[in-house]
Amino acid sequence: MTESPQQTLDDATAVLRSALAGDGDAVVGAFDAVVDRSGLAGAYGVAWCLAATMVGEPVPPGTCALDFPGIDEAGYDTRWVARFVSAYANADADTGEALFGAAAADGQLPECLLTLAGSTVATLRSRVD
Repeated sequence: MTESPQQTLDDATAVLRSALAGDGDAVVGAFDAVVDRSGLAGAYGVAWCLAATMVGEPVPPGTCALDFPGIDEAGYDTRWVARFVSAYANADADTGEALFGAAAADGQLPECLLTLAGSTVATLRSRVD
């Protein structure tokens, strides 16, 4: 089943509200509800929406790489978020889907999605400051 664009936005909003409240269990629960309803494709849509929120509009021109010193030593989830958001910024859905599938296959997807939600909230907060 494919989610409607409005459902994806509503789900992303629920994830962000939970993340803003600092409730990691609720973030995971919101993603679990999406997976129960729409499978991993639904969760991917929500994650892509969070990446869009981080990058903002308009998308910066050219290619983007969210790279930083020591990224190869960073945790799986941190490297994943940097690469997933870079895939979004570069309009590279194939890479985004591959990263999402790899995290799921590695059993790391819940932690990656939690880190993505936290990073999105941190980005939003930094824009307010």
